[in-house]
Amino acid sequence: MKKKKFEFKLKVNVWTLVIGASFVILFLPALLSLFETKGLGTKVETSQILNDIKEGKVDKVLIQNEKLLLTYKDGAAKIGTKEENQSFAELLSKASIDPSKVNYTVVDQSTTKIVWGVLGALLPILLMAGLFYFLFKAQTKGAQDIFSFGRSKAKLFAKGKQSTTFKDVAGVEDAKKELEEVVDFLKNPGKYSSIGARTPKGALLFGPAGVGKTLLARAVAGEAGVPFFSMAGSEFMEMLVGVGASRVRDLFAQAKAQAPSIIFIDEIDAIGRQRGRGLVGGHDEREQTLNQILVEMDGFTPNDNVFVIAATNRGDLLDPALLRPGRFDRRVVLDMPDKEGREAILKIHARGKKFGKRIDWGRVANRTVGFSGADLENMLNEAAILAARGGKKEIVMEDIEEAATKVKLGPAKKRLQSEMDRKITAYHEGGHAVVTHLLSQMDPVHRISIVARGMSLGHTLIPPAADRTHETKSRILQQIIAMLGGRAAEQVVFNEMTSGASNDIAQSTKLVRAMVVEWGMSDLGPINMGPDTGLGDFGQLEWYEQSQVSQAMQEKIDNEVKKIIDSCYKEAVEIVKKNRKTLDKIADALLEKETLDRDDFEKIVGEKSSKS
Repeated sequence: MKKKKFEFKLKVNVWTLVIGASFVILFLPALLSLFETKGLGTKVETSQILNDIKEGKVDKVLIQNEKLLLTYKDGAAKIGTKEENQSFAELLSKASIDPSKVNYTVVDQSTTKIVWGVLGALLPILLMAGLFYFLFKAQTKGAQDIFSFGRSKAKLFAKGKQSTTFKDVAGVEDAKKELEEVVDFLKNPGKYSSIGARTPKGALLFGPAGVGKTLLARAVAGEAGVPFFSMAGSEFMEMLVGVGASRVRDLFAQAKAQAPSIIFIDEIDAIGRQRGRGLVGGHDEREQTLNQILVEMDGFTPNDNVFVIAATNRGDLLDPALLRPGRFDRRVVLDMPDKEGREAILKIHARGKKFGKRIDWGRVANRTVGFSGADLENMLNEAAILAARGGKKEIVMEDIEEAATKVKLGPAKKRLQSEMDRKITAYHEGGHAVVTHLLSQMDPVHRISIVARGMSLGHTLIPPAADRTHETKSRILQQIIAMLGGRAAEQVVFNEMTSGASNDIAQSTKLVRAMVVEWGMSDLGPINMGPDTGLGDFGQLEWYEQSQVSQAMQEKIDNEVKKIIDSCYKEAVEIVKKNRKTLDKIADALLEKETLDRDDFEKIVGEKSSKS
């Protein structure tokens, strides 16, 4: 690298000298003439010079081509000119002056004049040659760049340079165990080949965004201690046809040269979607790239000791040929972390941060149900920022609580609201809280606030008390009743409806429709009446998809959805009416404090029943 830098600087200096010399050749005579003229005194006319010579005022004359440099007897210096092809003696003779009586000297500059003339003629040719040279080099470099499109753009993490290990990954213990075998394959391939076992070709990591797919792939490379090539699926694609397939070939060639090694392709769904779907033909650039990956992973040429890890959160879109054994042999599913996983993740991301002694990580893990690993890391970072902004030396529980709310709902906003708006919001959120508290299968209310966040004017947080795999019909119905508790409170207290319940209505309607159409939780029976949700090349329903439900059945679905919604809303109104005094107390407390935690809330309504 140092040698290249030196050569580059040297070329720049040479061309700087060439350009500088060209300017010197062009302008030096004029500059010399200017300085000579300026240094030799004032300029006089030829007739004045001849008169001064006749009167004997001039001591000597120096002749340089057409210039006359005069030195007077009184010490003055002047300059004049004559015609270029006329001799000074001839000029004197025409003025009736005897040349022999004048002290003059002729300086011969014919050689210098010839040299300047030759250089002046050659200089334009040299400059044109230099210009063409630069244009030729630029064109050659452009051609080389075009051919370099087919080269892989993967980032290489050399052996021993990947510091991430399984100790830095938490919350995905099942996936870690699955990939520990991969590490053993890469470290000890002979142990498996000696008994006839074939080394797996690849592992596909499924999971929602933020659960740690990329981090887990880096940990595999760090544990195995092998070169790690990382590339995103979109980086294979280019405007030129065939570039993606060429980059795949180059990537695998580099990996094979440094085998054993790992290739990591992030967001593989960008190039791995099912072929032959949608409106794009078989010559699609994406399909060519996918075909080349299929050949490289399991074609005629063996692909030993190169392990491919791919990650996606849209596994339903991938081509079946990519998922068959012999290509991605392992399919590792990463879910949102459970309570123990969240607690382990929090302790990993807490490294390097100063926390107070009263931090209860178990309580924080309970508070953050539904948070991914990325959400938890962001939450702790926001907590550190809040503590630093407040001038604290340590991060306390209140900072973590505020950061969790900020990550979930957005930052608090100080909107100017009228007293009536604040009152409506207080009763709306109070309605959610009261109804939720009195429903047997709902989790405890964690926080109520009328502080605006994001697009909402207030919020009622009800995080799940435990991680659930299944949801029962009775619990889903109670969730819908709790969602409609805000609208019910507006109806009972103000005998009015507001637009603030729009999101509650949308979410409850979506949940009821899923019960009827997808989950079979209605009087229509256990029938899936939704359309096939197979997605095409453009991430939308295929153009040929038709509804599987008749017009008469669609009407029954709509009636069933309305019946469930009406029943839930009626129950929410009844709960609010029976507990109007409690609702008034909660609303008054919210108008005074703006935010009520679980302890403050339960002081008014009592502790939550343990039936849930």
